[in-house]
Amino acid sequence: MLKTAVIHPTIMEALGRSGHFSQVVIADGNLPVGAMNGPNSTTVHLNFRPGLLDALTVLEGILSVCPVQGAIVMEKPAEANADIHRSYKNLLGDVTWDEMERWSFYDQIREPTTILIIQTGEQRRFANIILTVGVVKMVEESNF
Repeated sequence: MLKTAVIHPTIMEALGRSGHFSQVVIADGNLPVGAMNGPNSTTVHLNFRPGLLDALTVLEGILSVCPVQGAIVMEKPAEANADIHRSYKNLLGDVTWDEMERWSFYDQIREPTTILIIQTGEQRRFANIILTVGVVKMVEESNF
């Protein structure tokens, strides 16, 4: 039995084969993930119904399994609400944070470094986020 917070077998397999600088995408329920697959990505559909499972819950699970050193979100129009970005920043803490133009963001998802795309039932707009996997520090490195 697994003792981690995340027990989804496909997610754990993809995270297990990830490494430093791999990308994990948490997608909202509106991202056309079928058109986003890159050569090394696995897609997991957790969008059973709108609102279930939300992106923040999935992010919390990912953070319990692997280190994240950076995040990229899509730039939003000035008039749009993207409060979820603030929630992401609160959960992620001290990581590199970038915003990308929409089509560049989509191209980034298709990069060979993307190993996992998790589509959620998240309904908030601009909830898509690309996470960059960090390094697990050895015990002796943590003392510095």
